[in-house]
Amino acid sequence: MAARLLSLFRDGFSRRDAVLCLVMMLASAGLWHLPTGFESRRPQGLFNAVGTVLAVDDQRVRQYGLVREGEQRLSVRIDGGPLDGRTVEAENTLMGKLELDAFFAPGDRALLNLALADGRITAARAVDHDRLGLEAGLFAAFAVLLMALGFWSGLRALVSFVFAILMIWKALVPLALKGYAPVPAGFAVAALIVAAIVALVGGLNRRGLVAFAGSFLGLTLALGLALALAPAARLNGAVRPFSETLLYSGFPGLDLAGIFIAGIFIAASGAMVDLSMDLASAMAELARHRPDLGRWDLFASAISIGRAVTGTMTTTLLLAYSGGTLTMLMLFMGQGLPLANILNLTYVSSEIFHTLVGSIALVATAPLTALVGAMAFARRA
Repeated sequence: MAARLLSLFRDGFSRRDAVLCLVMMLASAGLWHLPTGFESRRPQGLFNAVGTVLAVDDQRVRQYGLVREGEQRLSVRIDGGPLDGRTVEAENTLMGKLELDAFFAPGDRALLNLALADGRITAARAVDHDRLGLEAGLFAAFAVLLMALGFWSGLRALVSFVFAILMIWKALVPLALKGYAPVPAGFAVAALIVAAIVALVGGLNRRGLVAFAGSFLGLTLALGLALALAPAARLNGAVRPFSETLLYSGFPGLDLAGIFIAGIFIAASGAMVDLSMDLASAMAELARHRPDLGRWDLFASAISIGRAVTGTMTTTLLLAYSGGTLTMLMLFMGQGLPLANILNLTYVSSEIFHTLVGSIALVATAPLTALVGAMAFARRA
């Protein structure tokens, strides 16, 4: 029984898979060390440290309802690093914004910015609560669970996950900040991420080729729809968090509308590659067990499979997008705004546009993948 159970979690790993996985790991390492070009913008002489709050002084803090303004003084013991054990007095500026302010109590862990001169701490500021340990623990648990379900396939999925993060952080974000057109840059990055995911998870074979072709066609459709319909929607892209702040931070020439459009097909690309991989895998199995199936029969079977998968995928997109706007919707309802007013507000319209354009492209990915798969897998017309 135990051997049978373990066999469920075993998966094959060919030499070609190993080489590809190693290449992607090296590419991820290269991206990690790739300079973005914005390192020089960091303030000179500032260093990060993590410490434990020993005591707080709230005499300069003013309470206005739910928010606090003023300055909180902290006594913090630095934990780790060359300054381990040193106690510093740090300031914590409160701006009266719940989403940005951090309020500390004795025993809390704080991330500090330290200014050093001749080995002496000249100033210390609390940035926020230290959450790096928790985040690292969650990522480790995710990685362990992923690899426990299938060691080699889990490893490949983990590599693709890390590669996708690094491509966005080390490639797309710096390119957009440097003034490159965000739409073509975003499309190129999304296509590379999709290709990496398909190659690592699906393999360098016909199944992977079909999955990539279906995802790429869906991605292209999402791009075309967004470009064609965005002018009619009159959405300037400033609805995204920190967009206006970004303009006033030394990047006044950024194309916020292009960044908004790029976000649409990047956000939908994950669901597209998931759907296309499901269909490609199903079609490969059908063709293997029923080699007598013609192209039309294989296409019809893939459409039948795709109906159920597409229904859940579109709902996944809706829930993913709407989850971040829950408090905004509560505010509008609490104010008694008419539904017509709510649906025309820029914030809500942008989410509707984002969701529906991505969903249309996702639904179209199923027949596009089925069509490519029928041409690739069927041995007769």
